Amino acid sequence: MEREALLIIDMSNDFVADNGNLTVGKKAQEIVPAIIELANEYLAQNKVVAVCMDGHEENDPHFELWPSHNVKGTWGQQLFGELHTWYEKNKHNPNVVYIEKPEYDAFFQTNLDEELKERGVKTVHLAGVCTDICNFLTAYGAYARGYKTVAHRNKMATFTALHDTFIDHMKTIFKTTVI
Repeated sequence: MEREALLIIDMSNDFVADNGNLTVGKKAQEIVPAIIELANEYLAQNKVVAVCMDGHEENDPHFELWPSHNVKGTWGQQLFGELHTWYEKNKHNPNVVYIEKPEYDAFFQTNLDEELKERGVKTVHLAGVCTDICNFLTAYGAYARGYKTVAHRNKMATFTALHDTFIDHMKTIFKTTVI
């Protein structure tokens, strides 16, 4: 059976909360209700929801490029607001997967590909932050592994002015369907 998965990417306190260390802020906060609604629809339809979250050690070399963020086990790495509540309610559902990722692409050095293949997933839907970094590179990771990709324009956000540009790049380069 061919299944679909929603990848909720990096919707942590550090990326979404007003006082997060690397926050997108209001633009990310505004997409939370739509992501939760879609996640609930996916679970009701026996689809997969994967929460893909940056996870860094305190002295991660990644912080030479970016401010310290999503340090493992901290408030900053925790899912933001109602997404945290949603996850706590649904984390024992066999169709909910939590993937801690060391880099931008949720497939890189994680078991996401195995988790999706084990569940028969052929198409991944992308939501979360940041459109032009982790969403874009996860779209590439999915494409490179043979998944069909779908970008949810109104369920992604970024702190740059490149949201639409990178969604267009996903469509052109990775044959991503944009909805």
